[in-house]
Order: sequence, then structure tokens, then C-alpha cells
Amino acid sequence: MNDRYRSHADLGGRTGFGRVVPEPEDERFHAPWEPRALALTLAMGATGAWNIDMSRSARETLPDYAQLDYYRIWLAALQRLLAERGLVREDELAAGEPLHPAPPLPRLLRAGDVDGALARGSPTSRDATAPARFAVGQRVRTRVEAADHHTRLPAYARGKAGVVERVHGAHVFADTNAQGLGEQPQWLYTVAFDGAELWGTAAAPGLVTSIDAWEPYLEPA
Repeated sequence: MNDRYRSHADLGGRTGFGRVVPEPEDERFHAPWEPRALALTLAMGATGAWNIDMSRSARETLPDYAQLDYYRIWLAALQRLLAERGLVREDELAAGEPLHPAPPLPRLLRAGDVDGALARGSPTSRDATAPARFAVGQRVRTRVEAADHHTRLPAYARGKAGVVERVHGAHVFADTNAQGLGEQPQWLYTVAFDGAELWGTAAAPGLVTSIDAWEPYLEPA
């Protein structure tokens, strides 16, 4: 988080938000409109007008993020993405209905194709263009500086030392993908951190926290 890019979703390690109250695993929605919000977001994501990392960036930078519940965050980000790409206009948002011809889209998700699309998902594994820099068992340290763009490295893990416990191959790099700079696949690792390294004396004895981290996040420790 910095002055150029402020993520309101990077809450790990921060206090003042109250206790976490787990919900039942099968409780997916809390209001009848929420499944529609999910459907709209998935349908528009499937058009190729933006990618998943762009949508995550749009959500986490909403200025009123902390005041919105889960699917209201999704809807607000969807509205932002549509407006930024000229797919909806202000008068249409005010009227709650289309008032202009629909702009063309790269592709459409038809109703009959939904089940197949959801079953396929959106795999992010890609061919590597260079050998992996790190190996299982190697000690590494995450970068210290805050990114001025969307990133998947949480703030609480910056500048921390851990051990590589898995190598996942090359995957779409979220940081560049969110900026429209291309997939730029990077090696992805699971790095295990001793709890005290991340949380200090507040960590429970024996606690280990694992984080998936792309290679540009890491350096030898």
C-alpha cells in the first residue's frame, strides 16, 4: 500500500476490524440478489473485456471497500470496469436500463455454455521460459518495498524470510496481468514462514504460515 496505489483489501496483520466470525461452509448467499451479482460478474468476466486480476484490482481499490459487504464489492467493481471501458454510461446507470446500443465484446457466454465454462475454469499454468531460480528447501526472503500496483504479496509478509516447500511451475503473473501488461508467466512457489517471523511474540508456538509467491517477489535469504 502506498500513495500511488492503495489496496483496501490487504488486511492481514492489521488490527481494528473486530473478530473474525466464521460462517457455515454451505452458506453461500445472504440475499436473493447476490446470486445475480455473481452471475453478472462471471458473465462479464467471460467476455474478455478484462481479466481476473484487473477485476481484483478494481475491487480492492474501491474507496468505500470497508463499508461494503462481499457482493456489493463485486457489483461496485463491475460497475467501475463497465464504465471505464465504455460498456455502460452514466445515464444508463441512473435509469437502471440500457439506453444505447450495446458496444461489441470479444466474446459472449451463452446460457447453454455456462456449465462447461465453469467446469473448465481458467487455468493459469503456462510454459516456463527460464529455469526456476529457487528449489525446495531453499531459504528465501520476500521483497521489502510496497508495490505501486496490484500484487498478491501481502503486506505482512514483506521483507520476511521463509523456506520454499513447493515449486508449482510457471503461472500467469498477477501483477502485470492486472496492469494490462500481459501475462508474463513467472515461476510460482509455496513459501513456509515460521509464525514468529510474521507475527512476532504473538504467534502461537509451532505456527507455520504458507504463502504462494511468484519468483519476482523473492530473493535468496
